[in-house]
Formats: sequence, structure tokens, C-alpha cells
Amino acid sequence: MSETFDEATTLKRRTFVAASTAVAGLPLLTSDRLPAAASASTAAPTPSNQLSTVRLTVNGEQRIAQVDNRTSLLDLLREHLDLPGTKKGCDQGACGACTVLVDDRRVNACLTLAVMHQDARVTTIEGLARGEQLHPLQQAFIDHDGLQCGYCTPGQVMSGVACIAEGHTGSRAEIREWMSGNLCRCGAYTNIVSAIEQTAKEA
Repeated sequence: MSETFDEATTLKRRTFVAASTAVAGLPLLTSDRLPAAASASTAAPTPSNQLSTVRLTVNGEQRIAQVDNRTSLLDLLREHLDLPGTKKGCDQGACGACTVLVDDRRVNACLTLAVMHQDARVTTIEGLARGEQLHPLQQAFIDHDGLQCGYCTPGQVMSGVACIAEGHTGSRAEIREWMSGNLCRCGAYTNIVSAIEQTAKEA
């Protein structure tokens, strides 16, 4: 018994897995032996009763898309309306990278369904600038070096625009509190606060 055990412990992992499945009477499926149904994409089309036509005003333009009822507002913007500026970060509402304005209120786009915002006005980072003229907060982010990798920046800017509009800029501490839902992995928080503070004073 001990001799058999000693031999088993010396087997390589792949050999051991193959031996285990053989002992159990199960075929070992390698990538070249997978059934066609398992190796090929089997995604069925979404039934028509699970589709909805969503009408939105996005960045001042009327947009219409037919989406699965489970589609998030984030995926609608990125995958259906070709607006990739809004970033997909944690996809759980914890990082704020997907922040957009819905009827002038900040929303984590990954946490809300597109069908819940029929006829709403949505503003994304693409809708802030006026032609070549940046939004004052976008310019302030540049002036204060409020970004490093830039991945969180669209959400930070959108949340900052709302923070100013909401009047939560009485102090740096208040700005930090009301921007706490937006995470910056690079740690540019001090410069972000400075950018918001400057923009609020100039508004």
C-alpha cells in the first residue's frame, strides 16, 4: 500500500489528472477532443420578448438602440452607441470609473439598466467639450496634473462636474467627501481636489 502511495506522489500533475479520470471511468477531454457543442459558441439569440427599444438623448443627440433587457447603461453606451469614453472598471459600482450624468445627476452606469432610463438625458465625457474648447474642469485637470494613467479620469471629471453643480465645494474636505465614490489607483487625489476647487471658484 505504501509503495503504491509513494509512486502516486511522484506523478506529475498532468499524469495524475489523467490517471484519476481513467480510474473513475471518465474520458479525459483535451482541447482537441471536446465535443463540437462544447467547443463552438452556443450562444442563442435573445428572444424578442427580452428585447427593448431604448430612446435616449445622449450628449444632446437623440439615440435609439434595441438591447437585451439586462443590458446596463454602461454597456449600452460603450457597445451599442460607440461611446467608449465611459470606462468599465470594477463593474460593481465601487470605483466610479463609469460615472455619467443622467438628467444632470451622477450615476454609476454599470449599476443601472438601460431600459430604466427611457427618454432620459445622458451626458458622458464625450459631451462636455464644445468643439475644440474643453470644459473648464477638463482644463483644470490638465492644469493641476489631476491624472496619471487616465483610466479613472472620465468618471472623476463627470463626478466633479456634478459635485460643483450640487454645491459641495465649500472646502477641500467637503470635495473629498463628495468625490469619495471615485477611486484613483494612481493616487492623484490632491490634484483632483485642486482642479475641482479651482473650477468651482471660477464658475
